[in-house]
Amino acid sequence: MSTPDPISIALSQNRLDYIARQMGWVMIRTSRSPIFNQSHDFSCFITDADGTLISQADGIPIHTGGGGFAVRALLGIYGADIREGDAFVMNDPYEAGGNHLPDWVVAIPVFVEGRVVAFTCNRAHQSDIGGGAPGTYNPEATEIFHEGIRLPVMKLIRGGEIVDDLWRLLMLNTRTPHLLDGDLRAMIGSARIGAEEVARFAAGNGAGGTRLLFDAILDHGERRMRGLLAELPDGVYEAAEQFDDDCFTPQHIPIRVRLEKRGDSLLVDFTGTHPQIRGFKNSSLANTHSAVYAGVASFFEPDLPRNEGSFRAISVIAPEGSLVNPLPPAPVTMCTVFPAHEIMHAIWWALAKADPSRALGGWGKNSFPICSGRDENRRTWVMYNWGACSGAGAARGRDGFGQMGPMITLGGLTITNAETYEQLYPVHILRQELRCDGGGAGRWRGGCGVDYEADFPGEVDYSFRAEGAVRPTGKGLSGARDGAVATIEVREGDGPFRGVPSYALRRLRDSRLRISSPGGGGVGDPLDRDPALVLEDVLDGLVSPGAADSLYGVVLTPDGKGIDLSATRARRDGMRHMQTEAAT
Repeated sequence: MSTPDPISIALSQNRLDYIARQMGWVMIRTSRSPIFNQSHDFSCFITDADGTLISQADGIPIHTGGGGFAVRALLGIYGADIREGDAFVMNDPYEAGGNHLPDWVVAIPVFVEGRVVAFTCNRAHQSDIGGGAPGTYNPEATEIFHEGIRLPVMKLIRGGEIVDDLWRLLMLNTRTPHLLDGDLRAMIGSARIGAEEVARFAAGNGAGGTRLLFDAILDHGERRMRGLLAELPDGVYEAAEQFDDDCFTPQHIPIRVRLEKRGDSLLVDFTGTHPQIRGFKNSSLANTHSAVYAGVASFFEPDLPRNEGSFRAISVIAPEGSLVNPLPPAPVTMCTVFPAHEIMHAIWWALAKADPSRALGGWGKNSFPICSGRDENRRTWVMYNWGACSGAGAARGRDGFGQMGPMITLGGLTITNAETYEQLYPVHILRQELRCDGGGAGRWRGGCGVDYEADFPGEVDYSFRAEGAVRPTGKGLSGARDGAVATIEVREGDGPFRGVPSYALRRLRDSRLRISSPGGGGVGDPLDRDPALVLEDVLDGLVSPGAADSLYGVVLTPDGKGIDLSATRARRDGMRHMQTEAAT
């Protein structure tokens, strides 16, 4: 086969991306857990025969950017023992290219002409995998053994037959076997259908032609990324984010990034980042790479190819023993949310120094617990309070989204309707509405976050995370304000509401949870915001009349339904004069 032409490359990439999405549709329609069929906390991806990521069109960026690590670990163990009809399972971040233990990868090889040409994969966050807390998030973990079952690369299906003793072992090490059994079969089914479709695609090109197409797809991704990087001025750009605790005690824990941009390449250096910590917020190496790729890719155009060709232009230095490349047995379960969130923030803010026109406000750090308990059949249920997710940061040209799933999903996770949750779980959601004055004021306003309140009857285990409740975490840029800080309170029975620790496990009876989630940061001077947009926000209940005056300099008419234009001009002129005096 001759060198593929641009049309063939584009058509092939689009077909592979469609296959990845089709795998996701299969997973949604056949899985048992609401975390999958309602929220889409899984991702499907395709690699070539060497474990190089070809398509990650479905799902969540933090899952898939490091997907190649898992398949390359598979090849390192089973390279000479991969047969048609095999399926593999793995999760370990130290031995199997995993990001954290709850995310299991199922991988199926694709054969053409007797040769492996690709792998189709599904990485999915299981409802429970044992460990010290229901739902897998154990904030009391100090080593990975506290976090659940560790899976090296293993054959789950051998020659078309399930390995029964391994299957029984997996079912024995979960509190939710009634869910895991069906979810694991759904993962296998989605990867198998993907494998069938990739085999059909590859059969038309032959094994050798498929390899040429895959190489051309990767080369195209590399050219696109290098072209974007070449447009940035050469230089060194630094930024930092931080944790305020190690899950046990308040501490200043920095994550530092130094970007060295030369020509069409980018070096991402985490030297100076805090050593690995006691708690479960360390980032496995695969997770760190995935967060870097997600941060860089999301800074540029949305049509940038999402494959490892695009990542060839990026080199990562993650010092061993640091928070972004810990040594075992450091716990890592929180890593896909924190510190991936902080890594992406640092990447965005450093890149914004090279190209301020693409500046992205900070997203509020999600601050909500996971709740779990037993149903009338003594089966464990696990509910994520995603209804309390945070506001997103603004970008030049648009306001931040009022509420989004965790930042590392970039919109790939669906927030389930309150009514659906009330049907699935023993919960009564009293309130779930956008928060007033939560978004950081700016020419482009940050997302507001939400006010959320829910009752949980009976005995319920809470796994708290309150990363956004210590300080404002949705950073405002270019003269904008930060998003509002979170508040999280819970009461038991008729007792008083009390604040919660940043990280903790608690068992409560007949409890009420109340959260005001963090807001996203704005971008640009609030005094440059169109007064009509400020009025619209006031009428929608997203900005209070007082904030319209004090932050945006917009004076409303006495009835609160219009703008006093002359008073607004005078108010803004006075505020700008005060800003100038303060600066000098």
